[in-house]
Amino acid sequence: MHTRKIFDVVIIGAGPAGLSSAIYTGRAKLNTLVLEKSMPGGQILMTDWVENYPGFPGGVAPFPLMEDFRKQAEKFGAEIETAEVNRVDKQDNHWKIVCGERKYLARTLIIATGSNYRKLEVPGEKELTGRGVSYCATCDGAFFRDKTVGVAGGGSLALTEAVFLTKFAREVKLIHRRAQFRGEKILQDRATRSDKISFVLDTVIEKINGGEKLESLTIKNVKTNKVSELRLDGIFVSIGMDPNTGFLNSLLDLNEKGEIVVTKGMATSKPGIYAAGDVTDACSKQVATAVGSGVEAAIAADEYLQFK
Repeated sequence: MHTRKIFDVVIIGAGPAGLSSAIYTGRAKLNTLVLEKSMPGGQILMTDWVENYPGFPGGVAPFPLMEDFRKQAEKFGAEIETAEVNRVDKQDNHWKIVCGERKYLARTLIIATGSNYRKLEVPGEKELTGRGVSYCATCDGAFFRDKTVGVAGGGSLALTEAVFLTKFAREVKLIHRRAQFRGEKILQDRATRSDKISFVLDTVIEKINGGEKLESLTIKNVKTNKVSELRLDGIFVSIGMDPNTGFLNSLLDLNEKGEIVVTKGMATSKPGIYAAGDVTDACSKQVATAVGSGVEAAIAADEYLQFK
């Protein structure tokens, strides 16, 4: 067990939501611990530029932005430790957070664990991940300079990835199972205006082919059922994200997407546990909404502790 006294608040996750919570709980003089399994910053670090966060009319690079979030949280007294949470249990009147051999006790808990990239779950995907299959254009786009690549998906993430890849690739083929896109209109406009992006619509990927590296996709038109081969140097899978809730083991109510169901103040189905950011059913997967929800969760946790 952690040798310090019981924490007022343990925050699981150090992305925009978690660090925003930590800033507010720290300012409220609550003894705060933030647990993050990797680098503080979250999924925002997977993008190259943030242009819709208020206060930055020219946009901002995500790494320095999140570094400032971290520094601000630590300034107000929050501790940040690297640890992956395995489960959360009730122990007397506290919450026990288990991280392998380490265990922590908290009076309140804020879950801000975000989401993971969703997989196609087709043959060849797992085998060729890192050898032509990628889930992050910012991370891997430069490896495909002057190559032909595909992007699978039709939401804002896929459209953003496709436009970003035009900086490197010779040609980008956007593959979507429907005829219409679901992403933001401004992103649709950017994609359609690009002379490097072409569209493969009403189409699903059935298999990813290759030996040492990706060589082609087996695709099927869902209207005609015609199966064909599409030769590519790489495919970026951008079909959404799955919330990181596996460690909860049915502790909290989730919706059909696996997101934590929250009510006013980002309260979950268990008193004393709050959730914020992409892991909840109340966020639109934007940095600004993650920050706002993190603030709401922190204020609610402070109020809860005052009357407990």
